[in-house]
This record gives sequence, structure tokens and C-alpha cells, in this order.
Amino acid sequence: MRIISICPSNTEILGYLGLEDQLVAIDDYSDWPKSIQTLPRLGPDLDINMDKLASFKPDLVLASLSVPGMEKNIERLKERNIPHIVLQPNSLEEICEDLLKVGELTGHQAQAKNVVERIQRLLCEYNAISNGIIHKPRLYWEWWPKPVFTPGQTNWLTEISRLAGGENIFDDVEKASVQTDWDDVVSRKPDHICLVWVGVDHDKVNPDIVRKRPGWSEFTPVVEDKIHVLDEPLYCRPSPRLLVGLQKIAYLLHPEKYPKFDGKDPILDKDL
Repeated sequence: MRIISICPSNTEILGYLGLEDQLVAIDDYSDWPKSIQTLPRLGPDLDINMDKLASFKPDLVLASLSVPGMEKNIERLKERNIPHIVLQPNSLEEICEDLLKVGELTGHQAQAKNVVERIQRLLCEYNAISNGIIHKPRLYWEWWPKPVFTPGQTNWLTEISRLAGGENIFDDVEKASVQTDWDDVVSRKPDHICLVWVGVDHDKVNPDIVRKRPGWSEFTPVVEDKIHVLDEPLYCRPSPRLLVGLQKIAYLLHPEKYPKFDGKDPILDKDL
């Protein structure tokens, strides 16, 4: 098959299914697995060059609605009658469903089933550990600083928080993404601040910006230096790579409870 992915998380799903050799083009931001680095690029995931995409004559395009603004891509694919599917997972279960769906469409059902089984085993292991933790720290995940965007109840990071022995402070808001303000964040009394600014490289996230916010100098996670700059791709993309992020944040929060991350992808059992 000639497959095109126009979203990083979809490219990652294809990587877990061993389908990267069938990819003929990708969006500008896809960066995993490493073997896809030389593929032709079609523009940013919010504004794909559809003329260029169509020139590759794909058998299947993996589109997405995981980020607001991607609707435009879907409309253009429909206008051109280009064969495509749309993935929009908000939970770990839905990511597993998408793996099975893509596996079925591409004839890779066995690999998809194997990946899903590995994911489920790891989730059971971490869920058992989490259930035994009495005092769960409260986590504030910052997707964007101004205006403030953070994951709500129906987002995978609420699940990741729980599995890592913590709690998302916005798990009472029945949304996948919540727009709020700094005062609201302070009032919810988080123990940790997890910075995962969407689309921003790790090295370009400056925690000093957080420390200098009005009234935050006496904010508990600031005083106790519990501001964590995390790898955005491991927390903001709905793909199995979230399980790498889970291992890292779980050990950070509870090094006495969870195994230390060993540098390998827990699903593929390969070095990162």
C-alpha cells in the first residue's frame, strides 16, 4: 500500500505496526520512528499541501482531528475523493482501538493485536501499583501558558496521571482540553507542575517564566522546585509512545514504587 500520514501521532501508530516502509509522505512535524526522516514532507499538520499529497496517489491517508484546526484537511480530502480515515483518540483505550483499525485496513492485524496486548499488560501492571499508593500527588499539566490550556477529564493525560500514582487537578472538568487562567490553577493546589508546551522543543521551555508569574513566588510547587519540563512528544500525542512517558513520570513521582525507565520502548522492547 501507498500510505500517507498527516499527523505525528498517526505516523507513530504506523511505526508501532511496522508499516513505515509503506509510507510515501508525511507532515512536517512527524519525527518518529527515525526511519521516516528522509520521506517527502507535505507541510504542517494544520495546513497540508493537498496538491502535493494527491500527486503521491495514496491508497490510504491517515488524517486526524486531535488538534483544533485539522478539520480543513478532512474537508479537502473529501473534496478530492482521496481514500482516508480520521483518527481522534482521547483515551488509551481509543488509541488501542485505532491500532486495531489501522491494522485491519492494512493487513497487519496480528501485529496490531500483539501491540495492543503489550499495552494492556503494561497498563494492568501500572494500575496495580497505582492502586496501592495512598497519597497521590496532584499534577498540573500545562499545554500552553497564555492563554492557559490544560487537559481535562476526558484526555489521556488524566489516565496517565492516575496510572503514575497521581491526580490531574482538572479531572473534574468533562472536557479533553480546558482553557483557564493562572488563578484557577493556583486555587486547585497542585503539588507538581508538568510543562509540556505543544509543539515546543524541550530545550526551549523555560521554567523561569513560570516562577515569575504574578503571585506564584509562594506557590507550593514553585517553592519546592517541583516544576518539570517534560518531553512534549511523549505526553501530547495520542499514540503508544505515551507509555514511554508514563514510565518516566511514574518513576519521577514515586521512585520507590515504580521501576526506573530503562531507555527502551516498553511496547516494542527496543532502545529509543
